[in-house]
Amino acid sequence: MQRRYRIPTISAYGEYVTDGGVFSYGASLNERVRQLGRYVGRTSHGMRPAELPIDQPTHFEFVINARAARALGVAIPQSLRLRADEVIE
Repeated sequence: MQRRYRIPTISAYGEYVTDGGVFSYGASLNERVRQLGRYVGRTSHGMRPAELPIDQPTHFEFVINARAARALGVAIPQSLRLRADEVIE
């Protein structure tokens, strides 16, 4: 849809960028899965869900899809590319 209307998009999920989005910045999927595993482990050992601490993500990923950006006519500065965790060419 974004290519049809030539609208660059940003998402919180890196997986979105691999499917054609331009940018993503958010907690890594691996970290979210590990947090879920910790919650499951705690509840399976008898902790009540109301007692679970609220875990905040500590690792964030910045992903750029340079190919999608070029297709939309968006120039990505080199300084932004250097800060990215991953650049999809």
